[in-house]
Amino acid sequence: MNAMRWAGVMPAITTPFTADDRVDEKSLHEHVDWMIRSGCTGIVPLGSLGEGATLDFDEKARVLQIAVAAAAGRVPVVSAISALSTREAVRIARKAEAVGCRGLMVLPAYVHKGPWREHSEHFSAVFDATPLSCMLYNNPIAYGVDVRAEQIREFAERHPNLHAVKESSGDSRRVTAIVDLLGERLSVFVGLDDMLLEGVAAGASGWIAGLVNALPEESVQLFEHARAGRTKEARELYSWFLPLLRLDTLPEFVQAIKVVQHLLQGNDAFARLRAPRGMVEPALFEHIVKTLRSRGFLQNERS
Repeated sequence: MNAMRWAGVMPAITTPFTADDRVDEKSLHEHVDWMIRSGCTGIVPLGSLGEGATLDFDEKARVLQIAVAAAAGRVPVVSAISALSTREAVRIARKAEAVGCRGLMVLPAYVHKGPWREHSEHFSAVFDATPLSCMLYNNPIAYGVDVRAEQIREFAERHPNLHAVKESSGDSRRVTAIVDLLGERLSVFVGLDDMLLEGVAAGASGWIAGLVNALPEESVQLFEHARAGRTKEARELYSWFLPLLRLDTLPEFVQAIKVVQHLLQGNDAFARLRAPRGMVEPALFEHIVKTLRSRGFLQNERS
């Protein structure tokens, strides 16, 4: 089994695109390197924020190859595994192992709303597909599948390579329940940007983050304050950061976070989206600009 350390801030990275709708490989490589140099402890490509649902198999394989090459062994690359079918999810998992990923973040099958038995079999098939260290991703709001703490314990008993859970229900009590049932058997990661302090207080040891793509140093500092128990510093930074972190909870979270990236980095590759996803509505764009200015950014831009 290829063990890895599940802790710290791991960005669910966005995917940059060229003007002709291809993955911008140079920008992707540079972005992964920047995340690592800023203190992130892992890289998670192909998630919802990475527009994984719109990438074909060959594109996914290439994104993983670039991420692994850019990481250069400094931190693990953890491939999100999401697909319409179990067969395709297993195929992606095996490709991730082949290109050098050290972990998998396993999502429910897209669209499927069948009985729990079918969801359980899907998760198990992906866990069993490789010896890679796995994270189960629970996001009932987005995917309509809710994995409770008792069910997570059952998976942990059956699958020795299940080492972590990304908890995105929005209820910090879920973190408490998982920690209570499983102790140190699994690492729990906060999966929503605006639940970081609450999740860490409940026992989370990591954060799969979104706004980290645009503000990595601030994200790492916030997490480290929280884990170290520096309550005053954590609360002050959290309060400053929250209006931006809350963009991660919007239906248009991909567009919103990419807007922040583009405004702060100036790289057009991170402004582009894969259709049918389009640019944010003007009102949301103006809200983002206003929020950034209120936080001390874009001060040299013309109003």
